Amino acid sequence: MIATMLPVPDRSLGSSSEIIGESVALRGVLELARRAAGSNATILLQGESGTGKAQIAAAIHQWSARASGPFVRVNCSALAPELLEGELFGYAREAGGEEIQRVGRLESAHTGTIFLHDIHAASSVVQVKLLRVLQERQYELIGDARPLAVDVRVIAATTRDLTAEVSESRFREDLFWRLNVVPIVTPPLRRRREDIAPLVTHLLKIYSQANDRKITRVSPTALTALQQYGWPGNVRELQNYIERAVVLTEGDELTLEQLPGVVSGQQKSEMGAFRGSDPKSLIEEFVHNGIATADGAATDLHAQIVDPVERELIVQVLQSCNNVQKKAADRLGMNRNTLHKKLKEFGIE
Repeated sequence: MIATMLPVPDRSLGSSSEIIGESVALRGVLELARRAAGSNATILLQGESGTGKAQIAAAIHQWSARASGPFVRVNCSALAPELLEGELFGYAREAGGEEIQRVGRLESAHTGTIFLHDIHAASSVVQVKLLRVLQERQYELIGDARPLAVDVRVIAATTRDLTAEVSESRFREDLFWRLNVVPIVTPPLRRRREDIAPLVTHLLKIYSQANDRKITRVSPTALTALQQYGWPGNVRELQNYIERAVVLTEGDELTLEQLPGVVSGQQKSEMGAFRGSDPKSLIEEFVHNGIATADGAATDLHAQIVDPVERELIVQVLQSCNNVQKKAADRLGMNRNTLHKKLKEFGIE
């Protein structure tokens, strides 16, 4: 079975790299990951929180020639900048006339893979040092100028648009290009709804075992609600709700009553359905939703998806131009006759 990387907590559920899912979106990601694993190229995983970037990184390591080496995870946003530098590169200092060295996570990953989660949170100092690692395969301990060689594969992950971070001077452009050799975008759960049913079945089994329950079924109404929900928190949010439902369910069937109101539609999600903010992501999401909600036999997708956007553009430009059509036409890059025709076509007065 093709699978989605399932971020299962290590605290009680064992391995975090089980693969569940059947969607086309997931197949594409896993195929790209498998191809990339066969090289030593640096990989940049991009995607929303909870989409399984850490699990894909672990899978790439297991599929690679470095599988027998260590896989070391570092969360760049979990440590203060000065602590992250020491954690990554280690340090050397004198104490009582003796030199004391602390090995960093980079050295711990020697001959293996280092996974840098939330790479956007790395300070400018850490970014410069990482750039040297990627370019020269060398680094220095804090407090020691002697260069040290390291053989490590770097996989970085981020929930941010790093091109925007570069344009705002928050992330080094040269480091971005070094990291972005093989970019892999992890799809949100709402883009692979066909994976929800097998994921729910798998999670029910895991959490039933962990909580001494025997829930083996999902009611049709509950499954429909789960498949129609927007999942702003992605697979991690699904895990949370299924675990909660297992704890609250007394019988052998998960029903709609055991699911939160945001899933059943009785309550509005405070997180929102989509948190992307860059134009490309917003356009992709709009088009995806338009196609997903259209009749499968529809032959007017252009009109269904593009026309509402064009109408809204014209309305807003007209408003910004105080309804002066000549000025609006100039801003839109069309002549007045074309604009007049559009106004009539869209019923804009």
